[in-house]
Amino acid sequence: MFGTLKKLLGSMTGSIRDLAPIVAVILFFQLVVLQQPLPNVGQLIGGVVFVIMGLTFFIHGLEQGLFPIGESMAHAFARKGSVFWLLVFAFALGFGTTIAEPALIAVASEAASIAADGQIIAATGEAKEDYAFGLRMTVAVSVGVAIVIGVIRIIKGWPIQWIIIGGYVLVVIMTAFAPREIIGIAYDSGGVTTSTITVPLVTALGVGLASSIKGRNPMIDGFGLIAFASLTPIIFVMAYGMTI
Repeated sequence: MFGTLKKLLGSMTGSIRDLAPIVAVILFFQLVVLQQPLPNVGQLIGGVVFVIMGLTFFIHGLEQGLFPIGESMAHAFARKGSVFWLLVFAFALGFGTTIAEPALIAVASEAASIAADGQIIAATGEAKEDYAFGLRMTVAVSVGVAIVIGVIRIIKGWPIQWIIIGGYVLVVIMTAFAPREIIGIAYDSGGVTTSTITVPLVTALGVGLASSIKGRNPMIDGFGLIAFASLTPIIFVMAYGMTI
């Protein structure tokens, strides 16, 4: 109990330290540059306290729950020696954490509304829902594929830089042929997929898997899965735009 409380206080100290520069910047521009008093001081202080508490519990939860379970499952799959089930788990992890991502839901809904306004799709509720759902499914599948590619790279020991370079070369080529309306959405999709749940779980999976395979360096081979998760949605969304 005492150890948990000590770790929690450590997480809170880290959260305060991380937020301090942001608070300092806001205070400087509000009081020195704009020379205006802070509005709703009590509400702002309460909000900062809630943010500190939220970050503290979130970071503590990652350290106590998500990171360990991601690494332990990677170790378990490596010991079992079942590459098939490891790849199935990798795809399901990427797909499942992405399909429910709030940022992706918001982007897909907004994209559907803009597509309807631009007469790319019918301006009906059903058409917009279908477009948004198709976009979300495309991104979710792409992240699942990305995690699978990343896991295979760790198993095989492939150098990450050539895969990334090849991927972005393909992005540049597809950008020249994709509809202009989908390009911005595709590029933004690469950013909204790396959510607060996906990142720690996928990172823990990569590090745990690299630690379990003889000859792999967790620092060199364990990271890089998030880069794939940011790259493949761009490719898949542009392909989605070229086919609808």
